[in-house]
Amino acid sequence: MNHKASKKNNENFSGIFGLILGPLMCSMVFLLGYLGAWELGPSARVLALAAWMLSWWVTEAVPIPVTALLPMVLFPLLDIFDMEAATAPYANPIIFLFMGGFIIALAMEKNKLHLRIALNLINITGTRPDGIILGFYLATVFLSMWISNTATAVMMLPIAMSIVRLIQNNNPSLAREKGFGNFCFALMLGIAYAANIGGVITIIGTPPNVVLVGYMQEFYGFNLDFNRWLLVGMPVAAVMLLLMYLLLVKVMYPSKLGRLAGSAEVIRGQLQELGPISSAELRTASVLLLTALLWIFRNPINQLLPSALLNDTLIAMSGGILMFLVPAAHLRGPRLLDWKSMQRLPWGILLLFGGGMALAKGLEAAGIIQEIGNYIAENQLLSVAVLVLALTAVSLFLTEVMSNVALVTIFLPVVLAIAEGMGEQVLVFAIPVTMASSFAFMLPISTPPNAILFSSGFIRIREMMKVGIWLNLIAILLLWLTAFTLIGWVY
Repeated sequence: MNHKASKKNNENFSGIFGLILGPLMCSMVFLLGYLGAWELGPSARVLALAAWMLSWWVTEAVPIPVTALLPMVLFPLLDIFDMEAATAPYANPIIFLFMGGFIIALAMEKNKLHLRIALNLINITGTRPDGIILGFYLATVFLSMWISNTATAVMMLPIAMSIVRLIQNNNPSLAREKGFGNFCFALMLGIAYAANIGGVITIIGTPPNVVLVGYMQEFYGFNLDFNRWLLVGMPVAAVMLLLMYLLLVKVMYPSKLGRLAGSAEVIRGQLQELGPISSAELRTASVLLLTALLWIFRNPINQLLPSALLNDTLIAMSGGILMFLVPAAHLRGPRLLDWKSMQRLPWGILLLFGGGMALAKGLEAAGIIQEIGNYIAENQLLSVAVLVLALTAVSLFLTEVMSNVALVTIFLPVVLAIAEGMGEQVLVFAIPVTMASSFAFMLPISTPPNAILFSSGFIRIREMMKVGIWLNLIAILLLWLTAFTLIGWVY
C-alpha cells in the first residue's frame, strides 16, 4: 500500500513539475530578453512558445492534444500571428485527408470487415508454427495500412491468445516445451512490431506520415501523393517485415514444433461466428477499394479531366462521406456508418497535426529553422550520407521514449531546413526520419501496440530490448539505403 502511495506521489510531483516547467521556460526567454541577452523580436517570442510546448509534450503534463492548442491562444497574445493566421493550420487539407482515412477505418471496424480479412489471411497460411506466425504478421501489416496500429493490435491480440490457450488446454505437454514458449514470444512480439511496420506503407497508415505530407504541402507546395508514397512504403515495409520474421522465427526464437493441433479449428470457429459475408461488409469493402483505386490512379484520371479536380484529401473525404450514405443492407435501413461511431474517431490526433503545423509555421516565419539549417550547411559538420544516417538514428531512438507524432512535429522542420541549407533533396532526409519514428521496437512504452502485446504476459522487457536493438539497427540501415536509392528514384 505504501509502495502504491509513493508511486502515486511521484507521478503527482512529476505532473506538477511538468505543468510548471512549460510556462517557466517561456517566461525565462522573455526575462533574459528584458535583461538584454537578446532582442525580444518575433524569433524570441516563437522560441518562448516552442519551449513551452516542447516541455509539455515531453513531460505529458497535460494531454498532448491540449498542448497542440497553445498556438491558437498564444500566437495572437504574443503578437506573432493574428487569430485567422493562427487557426488556419488547424484546417489544413492534410488534416481532412487523415480524417477521411479515420472514417473509412471506423466503417471497417463497425462492420467487422477488418476481422474477416485478418482471419482469412491467417487461415491461408496453414497450421505449422512458422505459417501461423507469418499469417498473423501479414494480416497485421495489411490492417495497419488502413486502420490505426492500436486498433490493429487490440483486434489481433485476442485471436492470438485464443490459439495459444487452446493449445495449452489440449496439449499441456507441448505447452511446457521451450519451443512452444519461443512460438508464443515470436507470435506476440511480432504482432506488435508488424502493427508498427504496416503504418509506413500508406500516407494514412500512421500520423507521422501525415505530418510530413502537411509540411511538404505547406512550406514547399509539394504534394506527396498516395501512389508515390506507396512505391516507397511498400518495399520498405516488405523488407522490414521479412527481416523481422527471419530474426524472430528463424534466428532468435525458432520453435521447431510440428503441426499445432487446434489452431485451424480456432480460426475456422471464429470465421463461422462471423457467418457468411454480409452486404455491409461487401459494401464497405467496395468503398475502400474505390477509394484506394482513386488514390493510386489519381494522376491518370486527372489527365482525362479539364482540370486536376482530384486530390488525395478530396478522395479520402468522399470515401468517408460515402460510408454515411451507402445503406448497410436495405435502402431505408441503417447506413454503413452512423454518427455514434464517430465518437471513437481520434480527434486529439487531428488537433495535434494542427498544433504542430502552427508551431512549424511560426518557426518558419521567424526564420529560426532556416538559421539552424544554414549553420549546419555552412559549417559542413558532416557529409550528407553521415548526416542522414545520424538524423534517422536520432529519430528512431528518441521515439522509444516519446510520442512519435510529437517527435516528428518538433524534429521534422529542423531536418527539412538542414537539407534545404545543404542544397539537397529534402525528402532524402525527411522520409527516413519520418519512417524511423514508426520503428520503435525496444520498449513497451514506445508505441501502443508494444504495450498492448506486452500485456499478454508472454513478453519480457529484457527480451524485447534484446530483439528491439537489432531491429532498430536493421531499420536504420534499411532507411539509410532507401534514402539514396528508392526515394531518389520515386521523387
